[in-house]
This record gives sequence, structure tokens and C-alpha cells, in this order.
Amino acid sequence: MNGKIPAYLYEKGNTVKMILFTAFFALLFINIFQPFGSRAWYPAISDFKYFTFSSLIILTGMLVVVISRIILAAYSKKHDILYWQYGLWILCEILAMAVFYSLFSKFVPKEGTGRDFMEIFRQSTVNTALVLLLPYAISWLYFSWKEKSLLLANIEQEKAVSYHSKTLAAFPDEKGDLKISIALDNLLYIESADNYVTIFYLNKSKQSRFLLRNSLKWLEENLTNDTPLVRCHRSYIVNMDKVKVLKKIKGGIVLELDIEGIPDIPVSKTYSQFFMNKFLQNSAN
Repeated sequence: MNGKIPAYLYEKGNTVKMILFTAFFALLFINIFQPFGSRAWYPAISDFKYFTFSSLIILTGMLVVVISRIILAAYSKKHDILYWQYGLWILCEILAMAVFYSLFSKFVPKEGTGRDFMEIFRQSTVNTALVLLLPYAISWLYFSWKEKSLLLANIEQEKAVSYHSKTLAAFPDEKGDLKISIALDNLLYIESADNYVTIFYLNKSKQSRFLLRNSLKWLEENLTNDTPLVRCHRSYIVNMDKVKVLKKIKGGIVLELDIEGIPDIPVSKTYSQFFMNKFLQNSAN
């Protein structure tokens, strides 16, 4: 009860929808069940005129809700609204509308002048609670469902974006314009030369290459986090998932990839320790 109510209960758009739905529900309620002794207000008129006049009275009573929600919206901008406060607020709305209908039932129809005011107020309170609480509850359930559906949609979208970012490597040029995206499963290695890099990858099981104007350093800083891409040489980034054999030779370490026709990729002394750490981590996983 001391928790903060969800924002959708007092958000402007939802409040308008709830008031309109409550007004519609109230119109149906009073014309089907005729509470508050409402038929006695206009005993000698046709059903159509009864519908018209009673509807105007119901809508006038709904002004209590409109004013209440305007005040609540203004209050919510500066204060948190707790569950017990919101419950008390609704109780005040019910009592205020009950007083309005009780006064009208007591003093406007001629048949109402002899009725006990407290009895009228008791009945009006019960009827007003039904008029407000039922559409309120339906609205809350709808808003809650809509909020949770939106939350689930956002989670699914984030998962899709995360999956997309982990399975595809996007390659922009030095101006930031995207030039090509390659599935990590198909990416072999990247080789640099001057201000360009050549991306080697598989396309329909055949080796392909793409020339891109960008630096290997930029690609290292932006593509190697949480991916199998590892810098192994000042001129090479290799996809560790494609490494079939790691060999130590006289000149250092070289890598053989699992695709035929690809030359061995060297591992320089500068990157050897870093690469070996990554290689061991990848092997452990």
C-alpha cells in the first residue's frame, strides 16, 4: 500500500480514455438498471426523453471525475502517488458523486421530497461505486496489459538487436557510412594496407573480399569486443573461430584457418601474449 502506483494510472492519454469509458458505462448503467430512483425524476415522459435527461444528469455528475483527475494530474507532477493515496482519492470521487446524486434525487423530483436523505445517500454511494469501480477496474486491467505487452515487445526488440549485433559485423568507412555487414560465421580475417583494409569472407561457400577505406585500429576498437575477432598483427585481425591450427615456428606464431587456399596469418610479438590469452579463453569456452 505504500508503493508508488504505476504511471499509466494517471498518464494523460489513459486518463482521457478511462473517463470516456466510464461515462459510456454510466450511460448504459443508468438506462438499463435505472439506479438512484432515477425513473422517479421524470415519471411521465417517454423512454427516449428519459434517456436524454438522465444522460445529461449522469454526464454532469461525471464532471466530478473530470475535475478530480485534473487535480490528480497536477499533483502527480510534483509528488509521488502511493496506492493508499490513490484508493482514498477514488473513495472521495465516489462520495462526491454520491452527494451530487443524493441532493438531486432529494430536492429536484417532487417524489423525492419525502424520502430520507441518508437512505438516498446510502443507495447513491452503492450505485456510484458500481458506476465508477467497474469501468475503473476494466480500464486498469487494459492499461496493465498494454503496458506489459509494450514491455515484452521492447525486450524482444532488445534481444533481436543484441542477437543481430552478435551475429553480424557492420563495416563503415572512415566517414561513418555503412558499406557492408557480414555474418561472423562467414568472416575470415581482415588485412590492412595504408588507409584501406581488405575484408576476407565467405560468400556462398566461396572466398570473397571487400576493400574498405578505414583503419585497422578503428575496426579493432569497435568490432573486437564480445566477438571472436582478435588483433594478432599490426596488419591483421583474425576470426578466432576460423583458426584450425596454431603453429610455433622459428619466426614466431602462425595461424592456419579452416578454409583451403588461405595463406597463414602471422602473429607478431607485439600481439602474441594478448592473442594467446584470447585464444586460451576461446578454447575454454
